[in-house]
Amino acid sequence: MTRILGLDYGTARIGVALSDESHFLASPRGFIPAEPKRKCDDSLAELCATENVERIVVGLPRHMSGEEGDSAKAARKFASRVSERTGLPVEFVDERLTTMAADRALSELNLKTPAKRRRVDSAAAAIILQTYLDSKQ
Repeated sequence: MTRILGLDYGTARIGVALSDESHFLASPRGFIPAEPKRKCDDSLAELCATENVERIVVGLPRHMSGEEGDSAKAARKFASRVSERTGLPVEFVDERLTTMAADRALSELNLKTPAKRRRVDSAAAAIILQTYLDSKQ
């Protein structure tokens, strides 16, 4: 059985989420520091091998108008690098407002700011991945 990996790309941290083996439910799995790039890529490749990942979903940040800016270009470049390193296909999900939704959901848990900051990236990755999984049902 395989899993799908969801990633929320950021210049400081990469939020990580994994699907269950039935590809029904996304769960947050923490984050990986974005730098140094080689270590980040190695960590993602190891995670993909360990968790039997079949594909990767990366959040694509778009402007509210739907246009892509510098952040989307950076996410596409990151996705290309990860696909090359892992040999896995990468798909994109529009991630407009996912970080805000993750932040709002974590606020409801009454977490203090440092704890919330550590979780928001993986929560956003889980929302991105769940959006993808739901679109395939």
